[in-house]
Amino acid sequence: MNTDSQAFVKFALDSGVLKFGDYKLKSGRMSPYFFNAGLFDDGAKMLMLAQFYAASILKSGIEFDMIFGPAYKGIPLAATVAVELARIKKEDGGKNVPFAYNRKEAKDHGEGGSLVGSPLKGRVLIIDDVMSAGTAAKESIALIKAAGAVPHAIAIALDRQERGVENGMEVDYSAVQYVQRELGLAVCHVATLTDLLGYLQSQAEQGLTANDLAKYVPAVQAYRERYGV
Repeated sequence: MNTDSQAFVKFALDSGVLKFGDYKLKSGRMSPYFFNAGLFDDGAKMLMLAQFYAASILKSGIEFDMIFGPAYKGIPLAATVAVELARIKKEDGGKNVPFAYNRKEAKDHGEGGSLVGSPLKGRVLIIDDVMSAGTAAKESIALIKAAGAVPHAIAIALDRQERGVENGMEVDYSAVQYVQRELGLAVCHVATLTDLLGYLQSQAEQGLTANDLAKYVPAVQAYRERYGV
């Protein structure tokens, strides 16, 4: 198992970001787990989160010229990851890169427009929390292309590794696979559903029942078998 990914799963659990139960997703599916990145809600959590993102981005080897954070959750992610990459020593892969983000509604006064931050140019790395249907990714890609830049890659915290839903019908590929195959963007993640399940199983094998995590293994495994890619 990837130790960094396992550490991230534990961090998400400890932060209350990753929860287990019965959750209805936008797709209509009932999921035994839910990941709410909005609950990374203080400075210490955001610092740790940025470190996990930066490590996965550097490990992926993806080359990029700047960072873009789609509104709204992507805004603090883009800013903090840019700070973390600038903090890391150059010999360890760190670099200072500009970042930008968008508004949901274009501003009609002051500087105007829907984009804030550094002008979009070169190869752009999009940073978001999860990718459910790829809709947000397509919107970001359109914005970046319209600005004359190149949407090059996407970094996400959690890859749910499940089949997508289009027009109410299941498809045989995930949102991440769609972005990779059809849109031609590289995608890197901090952790996957496989990592999450591996962490739960390791807790069960060690006889650890803190927060009753072991009891969720069958439900998450069944969900993976039913909807996984």
